[in-house]
Amino acid sequence: MGTGANTPFKDAENAALFRMLVATAVDGIIVIDALGTVRLYNSACESLFGYGPEEVLGRNIRMLMPAPYREEHDGYIDAYHRTGERKIIGIGREVFGQNKDGSTFPMYLSVGEGMFENERVFVGIIHDTTERHVAAARLREVQGELVHVSRMNEMGQMTSALAHELNQPLTAIMNYIRAAQRTIAALDDPAVVRARDLMEKAADQTGRAGQIIKRLRDFVEKREAIRAEEDLNRTIEEAIALALVGASDTNVKVVVDFDRGIPPVVMDRIQIQQVILNLVRNAVEALQDVARRELTIATRSDEPDYVHASFADTGPGLPDEVSSRLFQPFVTTKEKGMGIGLSICQSIVEAHGGRLWAVPNEGGGTVFHFRLPIAGL
Repeated sequence: MGTGANTPFKDAENAALFRMLVATAVDGIIVIDALGTVRLYNSACESLFGYGPEEVLGRNIRMLMPAPYREEHDGYIDAYHRTGERKIIGIGREVFGQNKDGSTFPMYLSVGEGMFENERVFVGIIHDTTERHVAAARLREVQGELVHVSRMNEMGQMTSALAHELNQPLTAIMNYIRAAQRTIAALDDPAVVRARDLMEKAADQTGRAGQIIKRLRDFVEKREAIRAEEDLNRTIEEAIALALVGASDTNVKVVVDFDRGIPPVVMDRIQIQQVILNLVRNAVEALQDVARRELTIATRSDEPDYVHASFADTGPGLPDEVSSRLFQPFVTTKEKGMGIGLSICQSIVEAHGGRLWAVPNEGGGTVFHFRLPIAGL
């Protein structure tokens, strides 16, 4: 070991350590000089760009950039030398790199500036963000599916409720028409005969309206679900990510306690994620007016034929008048809510052969539970 005042290593050891760090770095490391010529190109860069060091060293860095950055790069360097105005140096930003095969990929580029042997150099650290973009795209896709299914389910719930409500007056109208027909059945006045004819047509149209509503209700209630064996933990993880989009400023602490050994469940993944999405968002909203904002999401398989998920918040809890009717349509604690979300969730869980319920959380708040039968039953 060296005895220098500033480092415990000798110069040779420092150089060897630097080479080892550069060679083993997970992220790409590139050093260019003041003219943009590549002076250092590590192994991670080979994996990112597909070029070997012999193809890059001594050439301009712009060869690794797609248009229009390739044509503009030298101008950026020249402008920085003239004005000292930093665009990316010391800041970092999302850009695109170009692979040897011509394809491009997203990357986060951090650039630092320094002096080496009295020469100005720039050090770039490159982190491939392809997986992050793929994950974000998948989240957007699932979110779109959830929004669509949510709208369809809400429409179905409302259609079913409207059909139920409309059937009653239609039945009453039909009864009144039939009673009126019986009342004037023995009369032969031409005006009465005309009235009987009109009543018969009214009865026919009333019956037709009832059949339309019945068919619409049957269509809504008999939709075939797309079910397959799914991992409940993974399904919940995806839904949590979606539910917390845009909720970063709510200061809600989410604690996950998954039993990684739970068996798979046969489910319509999008429908169950809609349930989870609803439960998590409801919990986040309930936590906005309390000091302790914590949501604990757990899974377990403590029943022989079921897997169980729970969502425990530390919110204000549910009023008694709401708690007793929680899963009925049009019951809500939200000023602008329609009160059909939990009713839809219950319908979805029960259609899967499961159960959804809520209990008070010890110490304050509410715990929502649902259980689903395991695959193979």
